[in-house]
Amino acid sequence: MRIWHHPVTLEQINQLNSGCAVSHLGIECMELGDDYLTARMPVDARTRQPFGLLHGGCSMVLAETLASVASVCTVDTSQFLCVGQEINANHVRAVRDGWVTGTARPAHLGRTSQVWEVRIVNEQDKLVCISRVTMAVVPRAALEKTDA
Repeated sequence: MRIWHHPVTLEQINQLNSGCAVSHLGIECMELGDDYLTARMPVDARTRQPFGLLHGGCSMVLAETLASVASVCTVDTSQFLCVGQEINANHVRAVRDGWVTGTARPAHLGRTSQVWEVRIVNEQDKLVCISRVTMAVVPRAALEKTDA
């Protein structure tokens, strides 16, 4: 079942993410299925911690990016926006180099909240990190009135 509210392309998604933390870490969306979004991230100097392993925080950036982008694509953005409310992650395997790939799929798509599961794997398709991201679906007008 297709979950996207409006047609969107990978080019549009990657353009939206240019010039922010997502592009600085080298994250790029790669595949948009009927009910999932996939992106990859390099394991290099930008994403490693001091001991040469993929930084767990970077895995969480990848997970939140996927959930955030996917959630926004499921709502009417003229009326609503989606913002991160909670994220957790279990880091289960170290990665030293290459690429990791994350795939976000919805566990719950509600009127006021969404829950996304993001699985991040290495190039051998072995689980590196599993994350759950809760997104709040907020009326756009409420966010535009907020003093940041």
